[in-house]
Amino acid sequence: MAKWIRVISLFLLPAVGGIAQTGGDNVYEFLNLTQSGLESSLGGSNVSLAGSSLSLAWTNPALLSRSMSGNVALNFTNYLAGVNYGMALYSRTSGKSAAIGGGVSYLNYGSFTEADETGAITGSFSASEIALALMYSFHPDSMFSAGINFKPLVSQLEKYNSFGLAFDLGASWHNRDNYLSAGLAIRNLGIQVSSYAGEPKSSLPLEIIAGFSARLRHAPFRFSLTMRHLEKFKLTHHYTTDEYNKQNIGENILRHVVAGVEIIPHKNFWLSFGYNHQRRSELQSDIKSSGTGLAWGFGINSTVARIEFGRASFHLASASNNISVILVPGKMFNRKQL
Repeated sequence: MAKWIRVISLFLLPAVGGIAQTGGDNVYEFLNLTQSGLESSLGGSNVSLAGSSLSLAWTNPALLSRSMSGNVALNFTNYLAGVNYGMALYSRTSGKSAAIGGGVSYLNYGSFTEADETGAITGSFSASEIALALMYSFHPDSMFSAGINFKPLVSQLEKYNSFGLAFDLGASWHNRDNYLSAGLAIRNLGIQVSSYAGEPKSSLPLEIIAGFSARLRHAPFRFSLTMRHLEKFKLTHHYTTDEYNKQNIGENILRHVVAGVEIIPHKNFWLSFGYNHQRRSELQSDIKSSGTGLAWGFGINSTVARIEFGRASFHLASASNNISVILVPGKMFNRKQL
């Protein structure tokens, strides 16, 4: 027992030390990128949509359902400034009450021009980051599940490399007819094993997320409310005294909120819309807010495949496009089930 306490403490202590930090202060920030078209269209964060999509298990491993056995999830995102990232995930049942999954996530920063201290161009270099995923979810009954995702991390920035270990913990609940569901995820617990150039090791981007979803019985709507960064209350940033005075309790609470709604006229098609208040508050222009912080998307579902598209507006000049495809190879090649 003492041995396991020491091992768990090795992962928890660095994360606890970084609780007061959000974006920009941690290493491996790519771990919090949205890896689902549906999740992207709902504002960029969701941990409560039980049984909806294998790609959502990347955010909350408890959403890895036994009904997803044999599914393959592929995600590609055309991000900002020429940056692309994606994910591949596969799942299987394990025994009578568990499911396992494995996959990989990558982020490609593209190619950069290399120059020496005088400004003379000497060539080019690249940068990328990769996270492996080993998932396990346990289902003690038909309504509750718990999951864990172990993630070895490799980051390569020009000639500098870093290695880390992280894991996510999650829980999920839904009622028997799946009209109500809730989820909780503690993400990116872990350590940076080796730093890039011998500098002090940095904290990982720890995040605690909770949310619930509710579908109306007699109308084609499902609503989701997600609360991000529960490990830290204040998410605002002030640079002048005037800005500091304007930052009140209400604004701090709203910056934790991600809200989404799905319109589901048919089980094989849906439209989705989302709003991320923190994204809008931080990235809107002083000249015009436009659609900053808003997101939308749609999905098509069939027996053998599911397609999800999400578009999220980050700024007047930029938005990301997220496409997810979930395949069921067993049914694709089994003519008796088509």
